[in-house]
Amino acid sequence: MTRVLSALVLLPVVIGTIWFLPSYATLVLALIAAVLAFSEYAAIATALGAYVPGGIGGAAVILACVAIWKTGASNPALLDIVLLSALVVVGALSVARAHPGPSVLADVGATMFAPIYIGLPLGALAAVRAERVGGGREAVLLLLVVIVVSDSAQYYTGRAFGKRPLSPAISPKKTVEGAVGGVVFGTLAMVAGARWVFPSTPLWALVLLGAVISLLGIVGDLFESLLKRSAGVKDSSHLIPGHGGVLDRIDSWLFAAPVYYVFVRFLQP
Repeated sequence: MTRVLSALVLLPVVIGTIWFLPSYATLVLALIAAVLAFSEYAAIATALGAYVPGGIGGAAVILACVAIWKTGASNPALLDIVLLSALVVVGALSVARAHPGPSVLADVGATMFAPIYIGLPLGALAAVRAERVGGGREAVLLLLVVIVVSDSAQYYTGRAFGKRPLSPAISPKKTVEGAVGGVVFGTLAMVAGARWVFPSTPLWALVLLGAVISLLGIVGDLFESLLKRSAGVKDSSHLIPGHGGVLDRIDSWLFAAPVYYVFVRFLQP
């Protein structure tokens, strides 16, 4: 019941922001999610023995999110500047700390991975919402529907038919049958919705896009589970009752969003 109540509160906020408010409101929502997810990521990194400085790492996540949202004809190099600057600052900070040891590379790698893993995908979603990349609110909500349908299909198909474990070392409850169900129903959701959102895109391309998005959603989920299992935690946090943390809720989006962004911005007819 707690899980359902949390969903009933969060879904209207997310959908209402995307659909009814200006496009920059989606960026604000993405930034809030990015900051919360980063704090959870930093805690997981700490549990794994890596030091991620909150100020530098958080700023890099926020700037990466804004940069990809702003990147376009008028700002073609903004994202490059942000990532290159982050590299220099993080490297210089590690030198300033002057603590040689086997954890140095892990600290730098974990800090630099944060804006790539969290900031860029969430900024890409906000950019899809913005009309400058040819997307809009319909395109963002289509991705939301595909991920939700795929996740639900994985659960129910796995419960009904699941026998073979998909990745027992990472997520013992996930099954091959559940993954197949998630890909099939996620692809169907993409094809059905995209005939309205992307009417000029060929059917074969929509099938391929739906399958890839669904598969990447599964991989994103497993990747976050790998981080948590390695750190010895069940949830990234307890912020959302019945759901865990923000990172637990957006893990599928973080791997699916970059490919979807590329399709919307560069590949759709």
